[in-house]
Amino acid sequence: MRVFGLYLIILVFFLSCNQREGTPPPDSESYPNIVFIFTDDLGYGDLGCFGATDIQTPNIDRIASEGIKFTSFLSASPVCSPSRAGLLTGRMPQRMGINAVFFPESLTGMAPEEITFAEILKDKGYQTAAVGKWHLGHREKYLPLNQGFDSYYGIPYSNDMASVVYLKDNEIDSISVNQRFTTKTYTQKSLEFIDQAAGKPFLLYLAHNMPHVPIYASPEFEGSSDRGLYGDVIQEIDWSVGEILKKLEEKGLMENTMIVFSSDNGPWLVMEDHGGSAGSLREGKQYTFEGGVRVPTVAMWKGKIDPGQVYEEMATQMDWFPTFCKLVGAEIPQDRAIDGKDLSAVLFENGMREGDEFIYYMLSDQRAFRQGEWKVKRPFEGYAGSWGMKAVEAHDTLLFNLKTDPGETTNLAKENPEKLAQMMRAMDLAVEQLGPLPPSLVVRSQQDVSHFEYLQSKRK
Repeated sequence: MRVFGLYLIILVFFLSCNQREGTPPPDSESYPNIVFIFTDDLGYGDLGCFGATDIQTPNIDRIASEGIKFTSFLSASPVCSPSRAGLLTGRMPQRMGINAVFFPESLTGMAPEEITFAEILKDKGYQTAAVGKWHLGHREKYLPLNQGFDSYYGIPYSNDMASVVYLKDNEIDSISVNQRFTTKTYTQKSLEFIDQAAGKPFLLYLAHNMPHVPIYASPEFEGSSDRGLYGDVIQEIDWSVGEILKKLEEKGLMENTMIVFSSDNGPWLVMEDHGGSAGSLREGKQYTFEGGVRVPTVAMWKGKIDPGQVYEEMATQMDWFPTFCKLVGAEIPQDRAIDGKDLSAVLFENGMREGDEFIYYMLSDQRAFRQGEWKVKRPFEGYAGSWGMKAVEAHDTLLFNLKTDPGETTNLAKENPEKLAQMMRAMDLAVEQLGPLPPSLVVRSQQDVSHFEYLQSKRK
């Protein structure tokens, strides 16, 4: 017995020495692959499965029909960098001081101390790749390789900004970027990653620069749609989705891959025929009406997510972080606030998401609040409009029932004073519970001023 006991002690010691931090558990190869496809400024009315008739998106529509379509899915912000920060960390971007977009001149970015879902998955043995737009700081300490990604290829900020380059990991790969082929380039890099990663669990985060202006389509797609160049761009993105689905099928990976398609915020309506459509929703990018924050989102996982689901209740971009944690059995960080909610019950059990509240911010300005089917908006002084930001009329306090009026056409404030008062109290309490928020990291941006205006002033 003593010999057996000594042997057991030695065996336990040996095993513990080999379970170093970050070492994947024995069954890590059974974890699902995750492909997250993110677009830039895609509108709610720009996909066939969300009602577009002049743009053909059969591959994205396939994800919806073979999986789940979210009809009330909210981005973390109506502008780019905050939205991406919220997606990757599961946290409201205001908690991180990320209220506005970063510029090529910016010295700041998302703090390396923030935890992304790439870091969570990498600790579980995943191979991780980011392809495409990053826009969370372009200095080396803020780039994807310091946020859990093994590799990166793409444009590190918006494609309308000065000095557009392709980065490969932390180095410049090319200073000559022909944006007519950006979607094709990102697609090829993504397919190469899937090829080399097959056999081990992987995360592919593919963040297209399109359809953010200036928009470009490759020659094969020019003139292919019934909505001009913008439609051509979306149809090429749909082709890209199809290529990824085809690659997964060729490698027999569809039964073990979760695929998500979404957008960072609503359409840039001031760009008119280059800016997309919010469909029946009100306003677009840069505003906290539904057209700016509600984004087309679909997901599929063959054999795991029942096909043909439509989820009409609220969900948010921040929910993917805790959802991915749940998929791999990772503990959600306890040393910081995580605002997202696990979507596992929605995806796999035809259940409901926990929680029904959302605080709407535009930059550092808290403008609206949702609780269940009700939404209240604070008074707004209006905006006269500019070449970079759409004009919007002033309004008093607004109250909408989003279940019956998703287009926010009818203000119910006067006829529902008790509900209005309750919603105002709930909004103030929710904001109070956030506690003090840090100042914005992007010090150049001013409230209600688009980054296009900033760039215009720099060119004078």
